[in-house]
Amino acid sequence: MLFFGLALWWLHEPLTLQTQAGNPVLDLEIEPGTTPKGVAEAAVASGAQTQARWLYLWFRLSGQSRLIRAGSYEISPGTTPRSLLSMLVRGEETLKSVTLPEGWNFNQLMLALKSAEQLRPDAQAMSPEALMAQLGKPGVHPEGRFFPDTYTYAKGSSDLAVLKRAARAMDKRLDAAWALRQPDTPLNSPEDALILASIIEKETGKPSDRAAIGGVFTNRLRIRMLLQTDPTVIYGMGSQFDGNLRRRDLQTDTPYNTYTRGGLPPTPIAMPGRAALLAAVQPAKTDALYFVARGDGSSQFSATLDEHNRAVNKYIRGH
Repeated sequence: MLFFGLALWWLHEPLTLQTQAGNPVLDLEIEPGTTPKGVAEAAVASGAQTQARWLYLWFRLSGQSRLIRAGSYEISPGTTPRSLLSMLVRGEETLKSVTLPEGWNFNQLMLALKSAEQLRPDAQAMSPEALMAQLGKPGVHPEGRFFPDTYTYAKGSSDLAVLKRAARAMDKRLDAAWALRQPDTPLNSPEDALILASIIEKETGKPSDRAAIGGVFTNRLRIRMLLQTDPTVIYGMGSQFDGNLRRRDLQTDTPYNTYTRGGLPPTPIAMPGRAALLAAVQPAKTDALYFVARGDGSSQFSATLDEHNRAVNKYIRGH
């Protein structure tokens, strides 16, 4: 009875943790194929102040030792041998997260993944072509192919797994948006919608203006008018852009210069969110062909060039 009582007490008594300064939890890594005995030894080696053979015996007697899952775990203060086993059996891994904001380009996305906490950088050494092939999209340009969102992952996960989830999410969102397209859209494919959505995302300073901006670009595409949108020019300049867009930049032809080339650019220029995707396929019904930033995040829309020039004088030149 005494032994039974001590065992029951031990099962429910919080483990003493030998933690590092400034970090109140222990990191416990369980590799695939680790035996229950190896799990017990790993828990003690990580800093749990108990006997590995006691933990192993508990794992065996519980009848759940073969249900322990590999993964990355945190042993926090208050964890008992009983709750530790429960955590390992349920696979309650420690999750980290990385946020990919709307409007970011592919380079910004990869930098975010590179600096994400405890995310294995498998994709960092790959070329964009090799990366897209690895993700099952050979020959596809990576720009705009990943849905902006916050993604959680277990410690030690591969950045390829995050990219695959983000790519699947974009495919799903794009398909859903394309199914809702207006019947008279000048867009010919989901690819066109993705490209236009990326432009709308970069041009939008105020969320409520997205549909109207989509309406302007839709009107221009419909009458084959140049889009003349600065973000595509900037994207085409790449590292040559120093923060200032000059007249000569607008006149220098690149595949992305919508001042010199008609229609949409060859690829997206950023990651559009759901609202931008919808604004591309369900733009506002408007007569506007022009817009200019008011300086407060919103835009002034105009149907004629004279109206637009007056708006430019007011909001840009200040007279």
